[in-house]
Amino acid sequence: MAAVTADAGGRRLVDIVLRARELSIVAALIVLVAVTTAANSSFLSSQGVKDIFLNASILALLAVGQTMVVVTRNIDLSVGSVVGLVAFASGKFVLGHDRNIVLVLVLGMAIGAVCGLVNGVLVSFFKVPALVVTLGTLYVIQGLDYYWAHGQQINAADVPSSLLELGSGSVLGIPYLPLITIVVMVVVGYYLRSFPSGREFYAIGSNPDAARLAGISIRKRILTAYVVSGVLAGLAGVLWLARFGTVVADAAHGWELKVVSAVVVGGVAIVGGLGSVYGAALGALLLTTIGSVLVVLKVNSFWQDAIAGLLLLLAISVDRLLSLRVTRALRRRNARHGA
Repeated sequence: MAAVTADAGGRRLVDIVLRARELSIVAALIVLVAVTTAANSSFLSSQGVKDIFLNASILALLAVGQTMVVVTRNIDLSVGSVVGLVAFASGKFVLGHDRNIVLVLVLGMAIGAVCGLVNGVLVSFFKVPALVVTLGTLYVIQGLDYYWAHGQQINAADVPSSLLELGSGSVLGIPYLPLITIVVMVVVGYYLRSFPSGREFYAIGSNPDAARLAGISIRKRILTAYVVSGVLAGLAGVLWLARFGTVVADAAHGWELKVVSAVVVGGVAIVGGLGSVYGAALGALLLTTIGSVLVVLKVNSFWQDAIAGLLLLLAISVDRLLSLRVTRALRRRNARHGA
């Protein structure tokens, strides 16, 4: 009974830490928006707000998939290249044809799933370090994309209007892209928190040895995490084409670091076992808002990457500090119950 009580107390403590991180991001967003609006009243115009959410949608979608990977103590650096490959492949698929949107989405997610499957098999079954695997597939996929494109560009004029409508249209005044991202985020978030198999991802990240002794199929869960990340990257690739219309071979180049930054800034521990898809999405929204603020204030775009890097370092430092404090608190709690 004492062990169960201690474990429940530990979970409550972790939940408090997560809520604190997410609330701090919300507070930072409010302050950032308030200060920028005071400097430029047009920042909070209906179009300005719409653009922020549209720009954040694809990054948040990728952050949701990356969260599933990171909580298992792994990482996926190939997501940016997958987005670029799928965006170009989808553009070629619809070129000169009015394809069914569902078919285009299925094709994009299927390509992403294959890329995720390759990553997952190499990491989970062949025990190759995730950093090495996904860095390798990043360059392989980029190389394939460049070879296939041969400098060709997909133009918005050649993309069916029905697909472009997915990127610019709305329902009840709410753009489709944020709606899609919110639905995916809620589904994945609910699964990770409410289903035993979803909690297993966190168990693997918290303590792989204990998870193995508890009978959790670590290989299966890691493989699943990479496939989900690949599927969402594929979906993001189609949405990229729908959002921007014009696509070249290096679409989403460098976005893998933006995605990792959004996830870590959003409170997902880089060492695994802690974090939520909601925090990751908030991290993506914060980074996107910072980018919009810099544009409004006419600050050099270089500072966007610099600030993202600074936030990443700060988030990792905070994660480490919180991890040490939570560990000490749990040890004291367990010692009291043990006594």
